[in-house]
Amino acid sequence: MPTLCKPAVAVPENVVTVEQTLDMAKRVHAKSPNLNLALRLITNTGVKKRHVIQPLEQTLAHPGFEIRNKIYEREAKRRVPPVVEEALANSDLTAQDIDAIIYVSCTGFMMPSLTAWLINTLGCRPSTRQIPIAQLGCAAGGAAINRAHDFCAAHPESNVLIVSCEFCSLCYQPTDADVGSLLSDGLFGDAVAAAVVRHSGGTGLRLERNASYLIPNTEEWISYDVKDTGFHFRLDRRVPGTMEPLAPVVRELVETHSWDVGELDFYIVHAGGPRILDDLSKYLGVAPDEFRYSRATLTEYGNIASAVVLDGLRRLFEDRPLRRGAQGVIAGFGPGITAELAVGSWTRESAVGFPVRVPAGIEHSLAG
Repeated sequence: MPTLCKPAVAVPENVVTVEQTLDMAKRVHAKSPNLNLALRLITNTGVKKRHVIQPLEQTLAHPGFEIRNKIYEREAKRRVPPVVEEALANSDLTAQDIDAIIYVSCTGFMMPSLTAWLINTLGCRPSTRQIPIAQLGCAAGGAAINRAHDFCAAHPESNVLIVSCEFCSLCYQPTDADVGSLLSDGLFGDAVAAAVVRHSGGTGLRLERNASYLIPNTEEWISYDVKDTGFHFRLDRRVPGTMEPLAPVVRELVETHSWDVGELDFYIVHAGGPRILDDLSKYLGVAPDEFRYSRATLTEYGNIASAVVLDGLRRLFEDRPLRRGAQGVIAGFGPGITAELAVGSWTRESAVGFPVRVPAGIEHSLAG
């Protein structure tokens, strides 16, 4: 079974504290009738700080969709490669060992996808498959893990590189003053994350089963309005209650795997906000502290969209050594309303015997 190795995560150097966020909301949206409610909601998110790719005053400006998308492309090409290199090092593989790249992002657009640029820049083989996923929002982190699992199942002895690039600050719309928009202004942050799924060997989460679920007739609850000015985030007030119908789906997947959802060793959950974690704790019968990695991401980085589950997994790796066979679940939630779920157990398999690919053109020098 394939193994999800330790992710690499990087956040930009520009920090926005919750105090700065509240001051910004009061200054920019002083006349909004929704301001006081939004200030309370922002305070209750638990987000203490976020990281953004531009200084705050530049973030608040809106130079137009075209310029913003050029910033997205420039910053993605600058910030993604070092994170990928770290993820490859974590997996003890090189770019030549990668058979497919899954790239997830919902905050900018490129065609060809950044996958093509990465193949050329990193030195991947020209036969590397490209799987860009652009419209799953926050659920895309879980979806990327599941599609990597599926790819390895369909193509034995393959390795998959997952890349998440989310610059949520480029979606800030200074003229939007509805409650959902004002809340998102204080919730989302920027980050880049990457991880490798190895077909064998390595240390990490051995992926054993995955599932997807869509709550019927909720596709408008989280959405973008795409306008001349770019992506306008829309959030329905019913979204915070979606864990009540989704928690049984998580439970069913874990029980189908013959495990007890209340007795797992770790839980890596997308932290869209504190209510998601509080409700999952209640409906699954899990102690609130079991979601500490997700809460830490939310507190320190905000909601970093598809990168949340990868950052939570990174924190798990760095917090404590896990016994071989420790059981856990990954859950990503996003527009649709969509859930992407995976269960697996911890492995520390030896990489001895792992086939090493020889890049074309150097066989002679190795033999000679």
